[in-house]
Amino acid sequence: MSNTTTVQSVDRAIAILEILARDGATRVTDLAVELDVHKSTAFRLLAALEQGGLVEQSGERGRYRLGFGVVRLAGAATAQLDLSRESRPVCLRLAETVGETVNIAVPRDGDAVNISQVRGPAAISGHNWVGQRTPSHATSSGKVLLAFGALRLPAELRRYTPHTVTSAAGLALDEVRERGWAATVEELEVGLNAVAAPIRGSDGSVVAAVSASGPSYRLTPPRLPEVGALLVAAAREISQRIGYYG
Repeated sequence: MSNTTTVQSVDRAIAILEILARDGATRVTDLAVELDVHKSTAFRLLAALEQGGLVEQSGERGRYRLGFGVVRLAGAATAQLDLSRESRPVCLRLAETVGETVNIAVPRDGDAVNISQVRGPAAISGHNWVGQRTPSHATSSGKVLLAFGALRLPAELRRYTPHTVTSAAGLALDEVRERGWAATVEELEVGLNAVAAPIRGSDGSVVAAVSASGPSYRLTPPRLPEVGALLVAAAREISQRIGYYG
């Protein structure tokens, strides 16, 4: 199948979802007419969407409607938007208190992905981490997500600096769970330290991590427990704001 044909099929599949969202349960023949395609083409597109749970056949033969897969996707998107919005005021206060850059990261395909960032008054780097995938074993957020089961430990732990931990035992994930926060000391970048704590969703599972990162000469190892306690408190507040009351 050519790239043009593939893109055309995706466009038509999206159009089907939009039509079903607008009209509710709709006949295949009506979809084919609106898309200006043969009925067999409409059937093929619907079959692919049905396999993914995005559409389903309604009680009336020959009609299709949106499936629960759409609800699942919408829920995931809404949860991420809620997390970014509800964490913002907490992160602003935290960045002001700690003086460093604060990020919110969520688990995605084996990595920690930053979805929001607030720079503290003392932050010296203009680096924007939003949207970036970061390795779980070499970041404080990633270690938190590993420790609390939101991510799985990769088979190979790549070395990024001379200080990167490359063994499962060295990550000390049991200790992370016990004290409630994780830290990295120049493990992703030389001269960069970070601390993170877990954010829990309404069901109590860890869904994200909040972290503070800064230069190693300022966010020093002796200071990490103090900042860790601040992050635990901030993570607890964010968790409550998104529906966790444990």
